[in-house]
Amino acid sequence: MVLLLQVGNAFSWFGYGLILPFEIIYLHQFRGFSTATAGLVLAAILGAGTVVTLPSGALLDRFRAKPILIAANIASALGYAGLAFVDRPWQAFMWAVIGGAGVGVTRVANQTFLITLITPQQRVASFALGRAAQNLGLGLGAAVAGIVVSAAQELRSFQVLYLFDAITYVALALVVLAVAPNRRAATANPGAGRSGFRAVARDRRFLVVIAVNLILIIVGYALFANILPPYVKAHTHVGPGAIGILFVFNTFFVAVAQLPATRLFKRMRRARTFAAASGFFAFALLGVLPVRLIHSELAATLLLCAVATVFAIGECVHSVVHGPLVADLAPPDLLGRYMSLLSLTVTGGFAIGPAIGGAVLAWSPDAVWWGGALIAGVIGGGFLLAGDRIPDQPVAATGTTGPPGDPVPEAA
Repeated sequence: MVLLLQVGNAFSWFGYGLILPFEIIYLHQFRGFSTATAGLVLAAILGAGTVVTLPSGALLDRFRAKPILIAANIASALGYAGLAFVDRPWQAFMWAVIGGAGVGVTRVANQTFLITLITPQQRVASFALGRAAQNLGLGLGAAVAGIVVSAAQELRSFQVLYLFDAITYVALALVVLAVAPNRRAATANPGAGRSGFRAVARDRRFLVVIAVNLILIIVGYALFANILPPYVKAHTHVGPGAIGILFVFNTFFVAVAQLPATRLFKRMRRARTFAAASGFFAFALLGVLPVRLIHSELAATLLLCAVATVFAIGECVHSVVHGPLVADLAPPDLLGRYMSLLSLTVTGGFAIGPAIGGAVLAWSPDAVWWGGALIAGVIGGGFLLAGDRIPDQPVAATGTTGPPGDPVPEAA
């Protein structure tokens, strides 16, 4: 059952990968929107998803996750299907808000729902499998979309991509409807979730974890995804084609290496695993600096591929610990709220990272990399000093409310 849900997740990420590289191109070149308007439509998707993140956590603590997840996937499907037929900006904004809200709720509900279907001991493997599915789906989707668009650069090609993306959300909703039980995250507790986010705010250990996670998302993910491409284009001898190769390389490396990395690192103390992830990010950030000194495009591309590999290893190691740790810290009646805040650190990191990174890049092309490496190194050292204060076992026993579903493939 859990495996079927992860396959459904991979399929939905495949659908998103189909449109991800071409959203602005589609709206600008084939719908006639200005690039500014097209960018605002994409911002509306992200903004709607961000706005609904915390309320969706509260909703999941009060109601069952299965119907919420199904409804969110249907909303995502409607939004992206609608975008295939827009003629005016107001239509695009309307469907963007619907689709973005659906995606925002889906991500929180999906994680929360999966946690209720597995045992605490299966969480590391489940999060690793989900991460591998996400990267495999995105990578394959982007590759297929590139082939489709290259073969026929016309409006109908983009409409097919958007409609197929919508179909993947419907498919995931049908999988959830057909195979998943309708369980609550918490045991029967009439006071469940009554104290709300105020109770979450009193968990200082959790607040420290998500604050550090936000910073790692900025320096370890957002700088690579959003700041490295303009840096490479403006300050190195590497062409645009090689930049695309870096992201394909990174995505497929994560998809292949996530489960082996989980087997290797899940036996380590969580504080040391966090420190290792921070160390890989710091090393990768420093590895960007010599690229601008290399005049051979091939040599510079090879070095950037090595940097992308180290970033990917850091992502794999980070995924081993951050999701399962938050799930283990969450009391049963607040699981949805905890997972919604974790999701918010991801969207927040990708929103804040480009703003900070872009400003630092304009001030000094090198400072963004050694500064990010310094921050990652300090975080890694802090985790080593924290030691036993980072729990290795569930604190609040947020387990399933019934027999677990099919076993998750153990990363062992």
